Amino acid sequence: MDSFGRKIDYLRISVTDRCNERCLYCMPEGYKGWERKTDHLTAEEIVRVVRVAAGLGFRKFRLTGGEPLVRGDVPEIIRTITAIPGVESVGLSTNGTKLAALAGILHAAGLRTANVSLDALDPEIYRRITGGNLDAVLAGIRAALAAGFERVKLNCVLMRGVNEQELWPLALFAAEHGLPLRFIELMPLTRTDVLTEKNFLPIGDAMRLLSQHDELIPQPDCRLGHGPARYYQLKKTGALVGFIGAMTNLHFCETCNKMRLTADGKIRPCLGDHGEIDLRAALRNNDDDESLRKIFLEALRLKPLDHQFRGQYQPLRPMTAIGG
Repeated sequence: MDSFGRKIDYLRISVTDRCNERCLYCMPEGYKGWERKTDHLTAEEIVRVVRVAAGLGFRKFRLTGGEPLVRGDVPEIIRTITAIPGVESVGLSTNGTKLAALAGILHAAGLRTANVSLDALDPEIYRRITGGNLDAVLAGIRAALAAGFERVKLNCVLMRGVNEQELWPLALFAAEHGLPLRFIELMPLTRTDVLTEKNFLPIGDAMRLLSQHDELIPQPDCRLGHGPARYYQLKKTGALVGFIGAMTNLHFCETCNKMRLTADGKIRPCLGDHGEIDLRAALRNNDDDESLRKIFLEALRLKPLDHQFRGQYQPLRPMTAIGG
């Protein structure tokens, strides 16, 4: 439990800040942070952190980036941490571009769920947002389904003037393939000015856009995974859509259950707060596990009640450096 009575049992682990795409909402133009940081945690260090976290009561883990699959040892990391006592679930967040080649290997390693970023189905809009190739992502989604993943969720970040027209095609795509689709409000993780009226598309507007095509039926008891999405079913198409409103939902943080581990070994109690505690030094100094537990507990003590995004939040590190 944190200081506010929330059960914190979910750790998101960034295994790298590198990425093979350049999403508008994640990586500032010209970002090359990894060129100055060659000190990402090793696979052995990540496994040790998970073992300590599981001993403290963390049960749910997710590997993120950057793009985690640009790191070649991710299957071995998954294979090892799924065997740790106390670990109940291990997920992956990915842009999907490398899934086609790796889905079978990841499934054999023990991975059962993946979240795939899909911000548009129009190839040119997708390229504008990410700089990447939509066909590779769609191939990755198909490969994950063919490999037998228990759940593949699609994530779409809402951007006014960029992908409003993609919301309904994405809902139809999700319905066709039986995949949950989540719409996520833009957060100031590259620059503060992303939250201007010109750029920001709230989930309320997204719901109204979808309601022009189909009726949204609330699913208050639907829980898919461990995140904060509120789910609805589209009556005619059957699509299951979730909405994550970090900016407009004033109760967003009340049920927060997570902390983050950055690729360079910092425990970050809250995505929307600058506070971080260095864990890498203790790992590299071969401190005992009790020292690591104390660092986790200190981070838990420092976890704030609410994120700071609604003020004039100035990101010191972009999303790709913190972990998605």
